[in-house]
Amino acid sequence: MELLERADALATLDRLLASPGGAVALVAGEAGAGKSALVSAFAATAAPGARVLWGSCDPLLTPRALGPLHDIARHVGGVLAERLTALHEAAEAERRGAVFDALLDELTDPRPGRRTVMVVEDAHWADGATLDLIAYLGRRLARHPALLVFTLRDDEVGEQHPLHGVLAGLPRSLVHRLPLPALSTDAVAALARRAGRAPAGLYQATGGNPLLVTEVLAATGPGVPPTVRDLVLARLAALSPPAREVATLVSVVPSRAESYLLDDHPPAAVQECLDRGVLVPAGNGVAFRHELLGRAARESLSPVRRAALHAAVLARLTPRADVDAARLVHHAHHADDPTAVLRWAPVAALRASRAGAHRQAADHYTVALPHAAGLPPPRRAELLEAYAIAAYLAGLGAQALAAWRDALALREAEGDPLRIGENLRWMSRLSWWTGDSTAARAAGTRAVQVLESAPPGVQLAMAYSNMSQLFMLGDDTDRAIDWGDRARELAGRLGDAETEAHALVNVGSARLQRGNLAGVIELERAHTLAAAHHLDDHAARALVNLATMSVDWHRLAPAAEALDRALRFTTDRDLDGYFRHLLGYRARLRLATGAWSGARADAEQALTGTEQPGGSLAPALVTLSRLDARCGGPAGPPHLDGATRWAAQSQELQFVVPVAAALAERHWLAGEPTRTAAELRRAHQLAVEAGQPWFAGELAYWLWRAGEPVGDTGVLASPYRRLIEGDWAGAAEEWRQLGCPYTRAEALACGDDSAAGEALRILEGLGAVAVARRVRADLRVRGMARVPRGPRPATAAHPAGLTARQREVLALLAEGLSNAEIAARLSLSTRTVGHHVSAVLNKLAVPSRGQAAAAARRRGLVPPI
Repeated sequence: MELLERADALATLDRLLASPGGAVALVAGEAGAGKSALVSAFAATAAPGARVLWGSCDPLLTPRALGPLHDIARHVGGVLAERLTALHEAAEAERRGAVFDALLDELTDPRPGRRTVMVVEDAHWADGATLDLIAYLGRRLARHPALLVFTLRDDEVGEQHPLHGVLAGLPRSLVHRLPLPALSTDAVAALARRAGRAPAGLYQATGGNPLLVTEVLAATGPGVPPTVRDLVLARLAALSPPAREVATLVSVVPSRAESYLLDDHPPAAVQECLDRGVLVPAGNGVAFRHELLGRAARESLSPVRRAALHAAVLARLTPRADVDAARLVHHAHHADDPTAVLRWAPVAALRASRAGAHRQAADHYTVALPHAAGLPPPRRAELLEAYAIAAYLAGLGAQALAAWRDALALREAEGDPLRIGENLRWMSRLSWWTGDSTAARAAGTRAVQVLESAPPGVQLAMAYSNMSQLFMLGDDTDRAIDWGDRARELAGRLGDAETEAHALVNVGSARLQRGNLAGVIELERAHTLAAAHHLDDHAARALVNLATMSVDWHRLAPAAEALDRALRFTTDRDLDGYFRHLLGYRARLRLATGAWSGARADAEQALTGTEQPGGSLAPALVTLSRLDARCGGPAGPPHLDGATRWAAQSQELQFVVPVAAALAERHWLAGEPTRTAAELRRAHQLAVEAGQPWFAGELAYWLWRAGEPVGDTGVLASPYRRLIEGDWAGAAEEWRQLGCPYTRAEALACGDDSAAGEALRILEGLGAVAVARRVRADLRVRGMARVPRGPRPATAAHPAGLTARQREVLALLAEGLSNAEIAARLSLSTRTVGHHVSAVLNKLAVPSRGQAAAAARRRGLVPPI
């Protein structure tokens, strides 16, 4: 079919290919919109010398791990193919990075002017490892002149689809969306006339979908079939019986049916399907021209017939060594063959796990588990344990915990202490991960008791280290160090480097929680040891704890360096969970140091993507809540809800203190300072008992603000202690030296008239209009004769504190106008507009024009698109 109304999309792809840097093109549309046709036309006419690599994601029951990469490796061979093969032969984590690096090398042609295009079709079906690959390439594409083209169906990528999070994490300047809308009525009529058909009713029946238009125009009967199913069945009915057999078999094979699957069918029957346009050539096999057509043919079959066809395909695929196990699982499941499912699902899951596709691994085990009832108990327990680990790594904490419980019951019936203890240790970890610290301690304690009844081994060493980690997370540093030392001593005797590194992270973190800088040395040692043994998780945790605890202890300059280092490490290894947690902490640091636009950008980036279990996103949630409260944002605490729930579940200082302080600040701004006094006292007592002066100090400050007794001020960090004891000037000076303008303004607001005026200037400069308003009210209550005037009433009434002119500038900015265009529209100078734009960005606490427009729409300051 001729590509009508696609010239702009083709021109965009040509422009991206010719641009000097890398780029990502997202060709999006409904099924049948012509995405593949567009990309094929582009590839056929691409700039001379351009190299095009093709890969596809498959609509399997559980997608094969790195499916598109396998397609590309078969084409290019060499190092990429070798490393991809090695990935399936060993579970070493670094092998996946080597595979990704090899693909990056393939995308980079050293010859001047030579470009590579990598096409991934049907990205909406991508497995977890392929999504990781997209993120890996996208973050590095700025330095590699390649064009990545992804086709995806709008109607299959819902709000919760993980692809959204991956795309949101790519550099925005590199990502270009090419939506393919339906054809217009004029285009449909033109196609009908060229086919010698009347256009009447064609647009109404097809909705302008290019594929359906093509199929209807190719139909031999009069009129327009009402459905795709009718159209496909009419095509099949016109075939000879042998050809229909070929088409129905191909309909149950995702993507394409290789020639060896059709050996039992006459070549003439296959050719008839091709000649009639029912099937098309596809690599070394045949396929329906579009998955939509194959689905219609497949759904027309009876369940019994479908199962028989899947069984026939499974029988052909099983003896072949080159077939991905995920395909075997797909056909075994649809053939209702439990024996084959139990044979191949664990194989497919293992391969998926080695490729980093943990969600796909868990899905494979999920297919197998319903058939496991007849297995011997030890084999059933192994299957549950394997599923539980995959589910944990995929972020399915509740499902993993339930599987560990079921496996434990089976292991207890066996009476093997090593297996029982190992399961209990995992249950402890998962209980903490799902928010139940009490259950985590109980399971961890029992794991130690069970394992100590057997000869000491690596299971006992890790159980000791697990207890160390739990006590460290619960701020019980003495017991954390004691258990950690026991774990390290046993690990040393056993030569167990993993437990040694894990325990050293716990011990170093516990020392640092006390304010003992010897913990820094131990965390550095832990990182070095873990990195040397390719234990990325433990190596990352050492850096993460070093960075985040530096923020907690207000060691702000070292914290900034440690955060940057940890972010680089986790980015290079695509450790997304740690990366987003660190972004939340950097947002906290930037909030403290007055870089509020950066703080908001970090927090919003941390919250972009798929839902993440546990409290790792709490720092980002709390930071956004405090920014909104201070800048006069939403009256309710939507960002605090999730963080508050996790704080209540865990009762750990790292969550309890920031949430309690944020709630106290919000209630103070609302004129209800005593509303959270009871919660503040409880959290303050926890911080005092843990010996954390900065946590204790912030909570004591809010108790003092609420008129509540503070107790011993000697345990508080110096700036808080000085302010509460009446030395507001000394407190303000300490905050100035630390580089914390907002807390300096809080101290100055408690001083004389001159100091209070300076506090208001700082607050207004930060955009903290709600805080400034509250401070003015307090100053009037104190009897200040001349309270410095705030913004004009209209400005103060605006949710973001914008003046009338700034609101005009924001509205035009949100329309995408440049400064020069805004200047012409408002009869201002470009320089004046630049000043207004800067003020708008500052008051909205965002770093860019695009984010200002997005924030304005989100907060209802401008009309939606």
